[in-house]
Amino acid sequence: MLQPKKVKYRKKQKGRMKGNAQRGNSLAFGSFAIKTMESVWITDRQIEAARVAITRYMKREGQVWIRIFPDKPITSKPAEVRMGKGKGAPDHWVAVARAGRILFECEGVSFDIAKEAMRLGAQKLPVKTKFIVRNDYSE
Repeated sequence: MLQPKKVKYRKKQKGRMKGNAQRGNSLAFGSFAIKTMESVWITDRQIEAARVAITRYMKREGQVWIRIFPDKPITSKPAEVRMGKGKGAPDHWVAVARAGRILFECEGVSFDIAKEAMRLGAQKLPVKTKFIVRNDYSE
């Protein structure tokens, strides 16, 4: 699974996810992409599941870019533990994806294959997404 090699602090506060993505909201590498329509935390497992679904459908042709990285630690306490006694231990990692953020990009396959691959990848994610195509793309 994706996770940082090293972090400055082991635990982070929840934070807020209001507003639209200010960066990472336009195509940078490929001709096709999926973009979030709402703000959400996407876990390392969900990112990996979507990546596998996309690359499998593309039959490992073309190239896929993952534009998000899970760098926020989410903590949890064991089951049936009373309130208090501090924050729990780090449990898993999430990527904060605000509305409008590009999640995956791909290149090197036809429009139809890319659209279906991205649809299959989007099914693995807990967020509404939109398939987008580069403006100057022509088949």
